[in-house]
Amino acid sequence: MGEHRAPERRLALHARSHLRLVHSCATAPRTRKLTAADLLPLDDYLREREAFRQRVLAHRARRQARLDSQVLLLFEDRLTVLWQVQEALRIERVFEPHAIEAELEAWNSLLPDGGNLKATMLVEPGDAGAHEHALARLGGIERRVHAGVAGFEPIPAQADAPEGLPSGEVGVFFLRFEFPPAQRLALHAGAALGLGIDDDRLRVGLVLPEDTRTALLADFG
Repeated sequence: MGEHRAPERRLALHARSHLRLVHSCATAPRTRKLTAADLLPLDDYLREREAFRQRVLAHRARRQARLDSQVLLLFEDRLTVLWQVQEALRIERVFEPHAIEAELEAWNSLLPDGGNLKATMLVEPGDAGAHEHALARLGGIERRVHAGVAGFEPIPAQADAPEGLPSGEVGVFFLRFEFPPAQRLALHAGAALGLGIDDDRLRVGLVLPEDTRTALLADFG
């Protein structure tokens, strides 16, 4: 897309007044939608990118679960979604305000809303040939994933595909787990949180470590 300097300058003026927010997302409500005012313009983002990337990687380390050597779940929140928006704008060279708003609308759909957990599920074998084989072999597996709170029935994943985001054929799936109030209360009281896959092709069950469970509790407010 073409570069239009005037809109970029306007975004830069907004972004510079919100640098503290961009670099300290943990202090902001996790369910508040991202807006253009939360973004850094491309030049500023490129200067900050490596430090921001390292921060996101450290943050994500406590918000992920490997269900199998080929299946990884990354639980999204405001910081991880901000990173993905900035990366999408960088890769696509997006500058026009209407295009930025379209990206924000798509990625904001990954933010948990206080009653759920949302995750990006990656099917990620080592090489391209194995990737295609795994996608064929595990087709539909995203609909067999579930979460579980100790003492309650499992919560099946809803395999959403937000408009405007890649899904399925590239080994990327978007999952949503809706937790009833009683299960959220149990988690806050210390109940264990587990994940699993209930499918003959790949049967998995695990309990999340305490640091991951604690990190995900923040998504419920």
